Amino acid sequence: MGDPRIPAAFMAPGTSSFSDFLAEHSPDLLPGRELGQSAAGAGDLAPHGTTIVAATFPGGVVIAGDRRATMGNLIAERDMQKVYAADEYSAVGIAGSAGLAIELVKLFQTELEHYEKIEGANLSMEGKANRLAALIRGNLAMAMQGLAVVPLFVGVDADVAEPAGRIYSYDVTGGRYEQTGFAGVGSGSLFAKGALKKLYRPDLSQADVVTVLVQALYDAADDDSATGGPDLTRRIFPVVHVITAEGGRTLPEQEVSAIADRVVAGRMERPNGPAAPLEGGA
Repeated sequence: MGDPRIPAAFMAPGTSSFSDFLAEHSPDLLPGRELGQSAAGAGDLAPHGTTIVAATFPGGVVIAGDRRATMGNLIAERDMQKVYAADEYSAVGIAGSAGLAIELVKLFQTELEHYEKIEGANLSMEGKANRLAALIRGNLAMAMQGLAVVPLFVGVDADVAEPAGRIYSYDVTGGRYEQTGFAGVGSGSLFAKGALKKLYRPDLSQADVVTVLVQALYDAADDDSATGGPDLTRRIFPVVHVITAEGGRTLPEQEVSAIADRVVAGRMERPNGPAAPLEGGA
């Protein structure tokens, strides 16, 4: 006989998707389900997080996020973490309603771990991106009430002959779109992507890509009040996560702070940032 303390549902063979299992047996535990109809208008009251940027380099990808969360015209958090490792070879950055976004990331992490334990293998990057799209689609009702979650997903397919960084962006309906080179989400992404267009090159080194992303976040904070720039007095800096075929790691705070200090020092000389070289003209 099985252990009577463990419900039969947990012992029966079934789907490798943890979110599908949860939806069938405990749907109230899914992100946003407990809010129900009371969520109407909650988008104005819930803290929102922005901005997330990512860029590839030969053999890998870097994702970075600012630390500010806002609630209307107020700064709700100055040191929020918006970039999380999804598994060893992927990471996700969150923009939108902070509480739901963090719940969704935790569910996504469990989803990938559950699949690996059930199937005995890791999902491909394409499979991971599709699983995340399904979770976002499940939050559509909340998104229609102002509690949207729009992540940026990055990673490396480590088991292919030539591993390369990949970036996926999403809309609130769960539509997913693979991006080439770089991408950004959040209220400051318009300004961040403008900076990336001028500074990014496919042949940049990992260190240079990190610097370019910090520059882009600085530009986003310069024009978007919901994005936080480097806080030199409190020593609060972007969270930066690097992924290669060897795995992922979050850069130590002292390493990011050194890069941010150099960026800020450069802005003292050129407030609008480094100038991109002109090509094809005088």
